[in-house]
Amino acid sequence: MKAVLAAAMLVVAPVAAPAGDLGPARGICIGTAEECSAANILASAATFDLMVNFELDSDRLSDEARANLLEFAKELDDPRLANVTIAVEGHTDAIGPESYNQDLSERRAHAVVRFLREQGADVSRFVVRGYGESSPRTEDPYDPINRRVETRIVQ
Repeated sequence: MKAVLAAAMLVVAPVAAPAGDLGPARGICIGTAEECSAANILASAATFDLMVNFELDSDRLSDEARANLLEFAKELDDPRLANVTIAVEGHTDAIGPESYNQDLSERRAHAVVRFLREQGADVSRFVVRGYGESSPRTEDPYDPINRRVETRIVQ
């Protein structure tokens, strides 16, 4: 019996980006032609390449976050990603003062970048920003899911 190998393809599609000067975001689809079809790309346009969650008032990476970041660091070695810029964006929930949350969101983003640098990632292509509590992921600004760092390809 012959083995069937599906062709994989790399598709880069524009997605909505948060306000700022980073330009349009890009999403990467690595899969079959059907998995990377325009309809599937548009359906998943609001997703992010990586999301790391944090405990309340913390910029410490959990074991789960470290495991995910280890895999992400390996993917960054892909030659097809050699010339892309990656946004690393920190966020918080709305618990606490705005100025404190802004600082915490920046610390979270830098914690992710620091970990990726320790894994050998070329962090010179990262754009690191903190958004504080200004971009909640859910309607409830106090939801723990808002305590996160998201990454996305910006070019």
